[in-house]
Amino acid sequence: MQIVIMGVSGCGKTTVGAALAKDLGLPMLDGDDLHLPESVAKMRNGVALQDADRWPWLDRVGEQLALSATSGGLVVACSALRRAYRDRIRHLAPSVRFVYLYGSFELIAQRLSQRVGHYMQADLLASQFQALEPPAADEADVISLDIATELHELVEAAVVALRQPGAAPGLFNG
Repeated sequence: MQIVIMGVSGCGKTTVGAALAKDLGLPMLDGDDLHLPESVAKMRNGVALQDADRWPWLDRVGEQLALSATSGGLVVACSALRRAYRDRIRHLAPSVRFVYLYGSFELIAQRLSQRVGHYMQADLLASQFQALEPPAADEADVISLDIATELHELVEAAVVALRQPGAAPGLFNG
């Protein structure tokens, strides 16, 4: 099973991804670890990444997912904010499923203000929301989860949806 936990910075991708990976018995990779040092430096300095910065990173995410096909799968935390980004990952890992974590700007800004030690600056949240293209109805490989829900409920809903490959993913609103 190849899974991308997606959404804007601060929505809980790493936390949900780690819990989901543990529940499914899969390894988990934080996509942030695949960024080029130049991209990390930009974000540390409050500079939003451009597509030219993201393409090589998305290729590395897709490649890691594709490699995991022979070992049973992988959970990756990766923003995948635009459909073109998700399509790029799909091209390299056609069996991927996405778990989209969404929430209000205010809730995510509050969470970011409490986060310590991450290079993504809280003032870049607005640019993340501007870049965000929520998954469209025809993206049948996406499960959408409201982050206002408790962690264990998010993981449970994701597991149920992921284990039903023929079912329409739908929306879970706790």
